[in-house]
Amino acid sequence: MSDNKEKSSLTEGLSEEEQQKLLEKYDAESNTRRLAGFAGGLVFILLLAFSLFQLYTGAFGAYTAYIQRTIHLGFALSLIFLLFPARRGTKKNKVAWYDWILVILSIVVTGYWPVYYDTLVQQIGGIDGAQMVIGGLAILLVLEAARRAVGLPLVIIASAFLLYALFGPQMPGMLAHRGLSLQQLINTMFFTTEGILGTPLQVSSTYIFLFLLFGAFLVKTGVGLYFNDLALAIAGRRVGGPAKVAIFSSALNGTISGSSVANTVTTGAYTIPMMKRLGYRPNFAGAVEAASSTGGQIMPPIMGAAAFLMIEFAGVPYWDIAKAAVIPAALYFSGIWIMTHLEAKRIGLLGLPKEELPNKKEVFKKLYLLLPIIAIVYFLFAGFSIERTAIYGILFTIGVSLFRKDTNLFLDENNKFTIRKLVDALTDGARTALGVAAATASAGIIVGVVTKTGLGLKLGNGLVDIAASITSSPMPLLFLTLMFTMITSIIIGMGSPTTANYIITSTIALPAIMALVDQYEFVIPVLAAHMFVFFFGIVADITPPVALAAFAATGISGGEPIRTGFNAARLAIAAFIIPYMFILEPQMLMIDVTLTGVIWILITAITGMIAIGAGLIGFWYRKLYWFERIIAVITGLLLVYPEGNSDIIGLIVFVVMVAIQFMGRNSSKGKMQEAN
Repeated sequence: MSDNKEKSSLTEGLSEEEQQKLLEKYDAESNTRRLAGFAGGLVFILLLAFSLFQLYTGAFGAYTAYIQRTIHLGFALSLIFLLFPARRGTKKNKVAWYDWILVILSIVVTGYWPVYYDTLVQQIGGIDGAQMVIGGLAILLVLEAARRAVGLPLVIIASAFLLYALFGPQMPGMLAHRGLSLQQLINTMFFTTEGILGTPLQVSSTYIFLFLLFGAFLVKTGVGLYFNDLALAIAGRRVGGPAKVAIFSSALNGTISGSSVANTVTTGAYTIPMMKRLGYRPNFAGAVEAASSTGGQIMPPIMGAAAFLMIEFAGVPYWDIAKAAVIPAALYFSGIWIMTHLEAKRIGLLGLPKEELPNKKEVFKKLYLLLPIIAIVYFLFAGFSIERTAIYGILFTIGVSLFRKDTNLFLDENNKFTIRKLVDALTDGARTALGVAAATASAGIIVGVVTKTGLGLKLGNGLVDIAASITSSPMPLLFLTLMFTMITSIIIGMGSPTTANYIITSTIALPAIMALVDQYEFVIPVLAAHMFVFFFGIVADITPPVALAAFAATGISGGEPIRTGFNAARLAIAAFIIPYMFILEPQMLMIDVTLTGVIWILITAITGMIAIGAGLIGFWYRKLYWFERIIAVITGLLLVYPEGNSDIIGLIVFVVMVAIQFMGRNSSKGKMQEAN
């Protein structure tokens, strides 16, 4: 079979145009204009200049905080108003007149800091009337840019926090505070590093942009497509092959993409039709892709860029964060893999035929395309700065691309020298960063209000007090508080991209866990608390009723959104269990644990996921009775929980259940043979 025929058989499903329409429907970051002429040329120049500015400051050192962040914000705001229309359905080949005004205002407002830097840093007291106007415009521009590039949920939350800051004395009960005047609020939001120009935007203007640029270079060398081919080569022929391909490729793509929805649509465009052709139900096929794509955000080494925010918010070195995510991510994806395998066995689905798979030898010849990711991990482990690591990763990617003609960044389709691919990678990286910049700037508003009003501490103490009013026993109190924190994280995480999601949950939900540490002396590592809220903020993308990744998957599968969401949440059950486990036993995050301990945790936890998966699917070696399903889930929980006694009990029950399954399966086979 020719390469073209192979490709057509594998990618049968949505066309590129259909994928784009689906992305625009569920992913605000993809709803952009397609400009030509003067406007298109201006956008191209700005995108290229944005990337070159970030590369320059990454290589030679960032400017002072205010200048670095306002220039970064200025590029982002100007480009968002040029690229993102105010309303969906409007003309996408022309920039509206009012957007040109917003572009000019963005340049004036963000240019104010670099121009008047010396005056502003020496200024004592409040801000004057002109600065009130500049700061007020900055807040409005950031909110409008976030509405266009990120979506309405984040803007609603940020606006509510601004109102809370202004009307503090009118708030009920424990929510009441002294309140901020309009002048104080504007001053905090734009003329200090506690608001828009705070830590979230600082991380966006340094670490995150460069890693998004690294991801763009990987895509241009064909790594994204290679992930799909590698997944097909490894898992395509296995039982329920297409589902396992979706899991494998989505995990690899998701850690770089930083968007559950975008990952669902791009990878799902070919995995979901494959799953349906094999025999998976539409709701299940969509759920597999949505759950896998969402899990990509917790997949080290990049974790959808959230790992770099966690460095600043948790005060933990990058390597500790990436290391901590290994076991939870392994359990998350092994759980989905196990359940799709058991579902395929239950309904009798086999793998893909050999003729529909890429040539294994050709696929494995391109293993070198994974070298940039391996290099990134090595550079970080060796102690290189994050900015230098990203830049070296980009250079390494360019070098690796030269190994073959079909991946070479300096050759076109006719093998002639070109720099077009290189320039495209630079502009694509900058385009990807726009939504992140808007999200982090808006999230900075939330962080600023929480810092000024002490709202985080109040909410944290409030959740603990509610739990304490129900029970005073230590363990039930801990579980109730964690459950309330989980619910809060899922609610405020709905509809937000990964970066904003983590910032908001760590600002609003995290204080409840830390209040437990302060008031009741529970021993909970800071990293474990941050990972807890991060996990539950992320799974909001597959948790009904607002499960954006699941909804996007139904656009391809033709299934029902809510049922797909519930199926996705069931497949991702590990994400609802593991965070509780690593709060109780931080060893699961590789905190204070030996190599032997890590191996034991992985063996018992994955064994536990097999039992949980069997219980939820209702099939193991044969169909499970209802009471066997309950026993299987309980057994799995005992094994996942990293504690000696529970592991021993779980293993004994697990072995007994496997023996019963084998005997039951052999008995049913014997009866069938007698009948024949």
